Amino acid sequence: MINRPIRFVALGILLIGLTGGPSLTPIFAAGGGGGGGGGGGGGGGDPYGGAYSNPNPPSSYPNRYNTKATHHKSKKTNNQSFLDDPAFKQGYRDAYDTIYDRHDYAAAIDRLHALGHDDYANVANLIGYSYRKLGDYKLSQVWYELALKSDPNHVLTWNYYGFWQIEQGNREQAEYHLSRIAAICGTDCAEYRSLAAALEGPPGTSLVY
Repeated sequence: MINRPIRFVALGILLIGLTGGPSLTPIFAAGGGGGGGGGGGGGGGDPYGGAYSNPNPPSSYPNRYNTKATHHKSKKTNNQSFLDDPAFKQGYRDAYDTIYDRHDYAAAIDRLHALGHDDYANVANLIGYSYRKLGDYKLSQVWYELALKSDPNHVLTWNYYGFWQIEQGNREQAEYHLSRIAAICGTDCAEYRSLAAALEGPPGTSLVY
């Protein structure tokens, strides 16, 4: 199932940001993926690769997406000192478990808001994911956009938002998301492989993630 490899990345991303350490890509190689707002493997040569070598977004995308993604590691800044707060760490893990283990998305949204850092990409992405699981695509999009505004290289948001695009019938946009993922973590990370597999399926295929 697509959900299992990707779900571990959401918590892994936070852990990279908390430790300031290297990418967790090798750790999740068997069942997870590259980082995003907190990690992700870089790659040499053409970062877009293969059929997705065009870095230009569809015309419907805002111009801010034109910035080419680069190898990205999370760096703590002064305005991210909350990452060292044990209460934030525990609250994030509780929200993570509420989403992926208990599938209580409404409660997860409340827990994520309670963290007090809605503009942090990891948090905004999970709020967007939770709204999508509740069937509220408009609010889901708002939060995915906020996550990418906070961190344009947040690979897990590009992945989740790519599935959102497929479900909305926007396959061209989803292919652009795939090219962004390739630029951030290459074509062998879980986020790239899962979205690429979804794009290979016929339109209307039910997605699980």
